[in-house]
Amino acid sequence: MPKIFFALLFFSSMIMNAQQTGEDELGSWHMYFGMNRISDKLSIHTEGQLRYYETGENFNQLLLRTGLNYHINKDAIGTFGYAFIDTDASFEEFPGDRDIIEHRIFEQFILKNNEWELGFEHRYRLEQRFLDFGNGDNELQHRARYRLQIMLPLTDIFFLNFYDEVFLNLQGTIFGQNRLYAAIGLNVTDNLSVQSGYLKNHFNSVNFDRLQVAVFYNPDFRKKKE
Repeated sequence: MPKIFFALLFFSSMIMNAQQTGEDELGSWHMYFGMNRISDKLSIHTEGQLRYYETGENFNQLLLRTGLNYHINKDAIGTFGYAFIDTDASFEEFPGDRDIIEHRIFEQFILKNNEWELGFEHRYRLEQRFLDFGNGDNELQHRARYRLQIMLPLTDIFFLNFYDEVFLNLQGTIFGQNRLYAAIGLNVTDNLSVQSGYLKNHFNSVNFDRLQVAVFYNPDFRKKKE
């Protein structure tokens, strides 16, 4: 009888720990992306994301990112940028004062090509992550990312978007995470689109399911030639 009791206690503890990560919850990411063209060669990247452990509630992460894009040609873009990230990793409804604050510098290169009706985009990114864990413990981490994105137009208005992105740590355990994404999109105007989709976010020890809603707005501030 004592053995059965301790076995039940052990499995109950495992279940409680799994629930505390939010792994069993369907969370959501709410996102904005902008490419603000200021010249033939330059544009400014703007981005904001709110991420939740549960759909629309229980804050997980705030991400703000900006960068300067250099357009080598229509199919190649280089970027240098900065991001601020505030993360509550506790899965508590009311987070305390132990959020992880990150200041991130990144370098990025995008290559695009088309095959048949499919639009391919290869994104290569290096990140230098300055992490403050809130207890006097600061750390610098380096990471590499690669994303393959495929877009399929259905009509002039509707399209499908798929991507897979792998994160590789350049110290410690190499594998960081993998993100698999599928969405349907709507072209509202020539420079405004929205997407709604599903993301499977796989880490070494947990997997998260996330709904995503994204707005893409790419205004052109170049002076028009008369």
